Amino acid sequence: MDKYNSEGYPDPTAAEALENVMREEKAKKYKPCVFICSPFAGDTARNLENARRYLKFAVEQGAIPFAPHLLYPQVMDDCDPDQRKLGLFFGMVWLRKCDELWVFGSYISAGMQAEIDKASKHRIPIRYFTEKCEEHSCNEEI
Repeated sequence: MDKYNSEGYPDPTAAEALENVMREEKAKKYKPCVFICSPFAGDTARNLENARRYLKFAVEQGAIPFAPHLLYPQVMDDCDPDQRKLGLFFGMVWLRKCDELWVFGSYISAGMQAEIDKASKHRIPIRYFTEKCEEHSCNEEI
């Protein structure tokens, strides 16, 4: 980006305006990375089925989703406390790299609450959805 005018003088205002226009154009093409936050433990078969549905929903919304509870249990034992702790840590690392946290369902597990707290602490936008993938505010009864 040229920060000088045609006479060679610095022109930061014009340069900033052009950078803003370019940023907006890029944003139109940009797909946000979203972290899928939903229950895993308990009824794992049902929870994994739901997580796959939430992942598909995020793709349909034009996002690039990441669901650690669909990935790490394939190679780590969630019943082993050390492996579970490591898997949760891995998820938190990925959360920091995402643009948004999408929370699904009315039940918030301890692991989900930790993800919500981490996103809040780092000012990562949080969106709330029902199990039917309908968006709502976190204060609404679902």
